[in-house]
Amino acid sequence: MTPLTVTAWTATSAAGAGRGELLAALRTRTSGLRPNDFGPAPLTTWIGRVAGVEDCVLPAALQRWECRNNRLAWLGLQADGFLTQAAAARDRYGADRVALVVGTSTSSIGASEEAYARLDSQGQFPVDLQRPVVHTPHSLGDFLQHALGLTGFALTVATACSSSAKVFAQAERLIAAGIADAAIVGGVDSLCGSVLFGFNSLELISRDKCRPFDPERRGINIGEAAGFALLEKRGDGPRLIGFGESSDAHHMSSPHPQGRGARAALEAALERASLPASAVGYINLHGTSSQKNDEIEARVVAQLFPEATHASSTKGWTGHTLGAAGILEAVITLLALETGLLPGTLNTESLDGDCGPQIRLGNADSAVDYALSNSFGFGGSNCVLAFGARHTH
Repeated sequence: MTPLTVTAWTATSAAGAGRGELLAALRTRTSGLRPNDFGPAPLTTWIGRVAGVEDCVLPAALQRWECRNNRLAWLGLQADGFLTQAAAARDRYGADRVALVVGTSTSSIGASEEAYARLDSQGQFPVDLQRPVVHTPHSLGDFLQHALGLTGFALTVATACSSSAKVFAQAERLIAAGIADAAIVGGVDSLCGSVLFGFNSLELISRDKCRPFDPERRGINIGEAAGFALLEKRGDGPRLIGFGESSDAHHMSSPHPQGRGARAALEAALERASLPASAVGYINLHGTSSQKNDEIEARVVAQLFPEATHASSTKGWTGHTLGAAGILEAVITLLALETGLLPGTLNTESLDGDCGPQIRLGNADSAVDYALSNSFGFGGSNCVLAFGARHTH
């Protein structure tokens, strides 16, 4: 593929609003996880809750999209001046020539939960939530298209936890096909009862802080996040140089036991980027802290990459942000390329026997030229992104 330049990028999560706060949290190994205080009857677990979502107010022109997920999206757009940079791209290319591709797994389902909890005496949604636009899977994409003043191609990707990684691949195809001249990609998922209680029913929620790749890991912590990136054919910045996608469809909630889907996505990303595995300096692992995901991912990484590769999971800082995990961890990967800070794995005390020397607990400072970000979703939907530092060719 012809590389695309990432000319603007940002993320807001429990680890901070914008790249500066996120980098500081990574560097000081300060987790954003907190005891669960979400909902009327909180589960006993830890969550990655974003500060300020409840106080965020949408502009008057965007009030019809009012809901928690879209407030989080609006909050995320403010960080790192992304809204201003997006407007400049719209003016540069034209409102119909900037594609919008965003990922989410829950969209604004929290608004639907609230509506059903507040049915009136006739069994109807309350008047303030009789807005179909917040009860659709494309609520986020529709909101962002109006918030950014774009009129061209707009797509919402919902492929579980690979959603906002796959947006990069979709954007590259749109630009390569001439459908768009640039693309804004991103992902937003906010906390809601369906996710917390749904994962708990699958026995995947940990009562304690998540411990990726630890033999004593007991499951995931749910988080929320909003992140965005601007992709252009020209400009200054780190570059998207490859991606790999696979769909092994082995099981609704477990990875293929031999890691075939994960391996296929990793190998495709390396091939598209024309990179040998030995050239990769950092891998941001999916590393959810669930039993099977960590076991399979660790085994595949050990098979494919040399001992010198620095690989880690950053879920201990942010929680698992589901449909927003791809963009959040892409931003962390870009930070590693830009600053040389290679995060370790937070909260983990020792490594499972399936882990090779690639998976690190401690942070490191080392300039790297190439990095990968893994996102593996339910149903065997896998996506790996390959990025190069701004000085690479």
